[in-house]
Amino acid sequence: MLKPTRIPPVLPFLISLSIKTPSKQQKHFFCFSFRGSAMPPSSKARIVAEYAKSNRSSCKKCSQVISAKALRLGFVTRDSRGFDMTKWHHLDCFSETIESTEAIGGFASLQTRDQEALKKLVSNASKDAIEGSPKSFSKRTNENVQEVELEERNFKKNKLAMANEEGELEIAFSPSDIMEKYKDAVLLPKWKAFQTLIFLERDDGLHDSNKIAAFDFDGCLAKTSVKRVGADAWSLMYPSIPDKLQSLYNDGYKLVIFTNESNIDRWKNKRQIAVDSKVGRLNNFIEHVKVPIQVFIACGYSHGNMEDPFRKPKPGMWWIMEKHFNSGISIDMDNSFYVGDAAGRIDDHSDTDIKFAQAIGLKFFVPEDYFGK
Repeated sequence: MLKPTRIPPVLPFLISLSIKTPSKQQKHFFCFSFRGSAMPPSSKARIVAEYAKSNRSSCKKCSQVISAKALRLGFVTRDSRGFDMTKWHHLDCFSETIESTEAIGGFASLQTRDQEALKKLVSNASKDAIEGSPKSFSKRTNENVQEVELEERNFKKNKLAMANEEGELEIAFSPSDIMEKYKDAVLLPKWKAFQTLIFLERDDGLHDSNKIAAFDFDGCLAKTSVKRVGADAWSLMYPSIPDKLQSLYNDGYKLVIFTNESNIDRWKNKRQIAVDSKVGRLNNFIEHVKVPIQVFIACGYSHGNMEDPFRKPKPGMWWIMEKHFNSGISIDMDNSFYVGDAAGRIDDHSDTDIKFAQAIGLKFFVPEDYFGK
């Protein structure tokens, strides 16, 4: 009997894509729900209100979990890299000044009782601003300075290019950001590119689902070698894989592959070879197992202070799939799982797969346990 490693969720940064909505008559895989363009760098911070979509966010002030469907207030700022970062708060923990309810994004979509609660919050804030003493203002200013200094220290320590764990990251772009090519490399039919991500647009017969069976590719589903390139330079990792995947598909799971391939970015002079090799192997694998599969390839790599948001163990690939490539279907995390070979064991090349599962909150299996030796 399989014994999964059940890993508690770790709050990751979230990636949200905001695009102007195309015509409903246009049949296209990118069924994004867009909220307009991002703020220009010079724009001042804005405030948003909404009901938490899950229990994965935590309050910036008290650090406690914000329950799913609970009202939360977000303080949105834009950093120098062009990313919008939202710091979420419980209603009672929010301490930023709100001039009026008109300044709160999403206010009109709230229930009446929550609108009244926000009106009261605005009213009380206005009274505090009038009655507040220099002493209390000084204390508030010192708290802000200490908070900024702490965030700067954490940024330098972790050397991350992404938002910290308590923020949510939004990337705004236009439909023209979806490319037929990855940089200078041409992609095969049905494959698309966005930033440092290559993905299979829509495999024939693929059905979105609330149950996700996710897999790494190299060393999990396929035997490959860094010394060999080419679409045919692979073999099946375990003979039971085709039957196992077909059984999952028949049981209503959507099969998804999340795989890193930094050579696509690193091989600047041989990028087309790297793309053809990776995409070709995946196409041939899908054809061999005869099961429709959704695929995401993270092509970027870390350099300097920059870390690619899509490269495992960062959960960017998962969040894009969940939020935008699953027809809005909420995922049943208890019945979803991830299988990967990089589990941090003595002979493993890394621990990226188990950390990827940890960042998402998925059950985790190593392939020899899931597919059998």
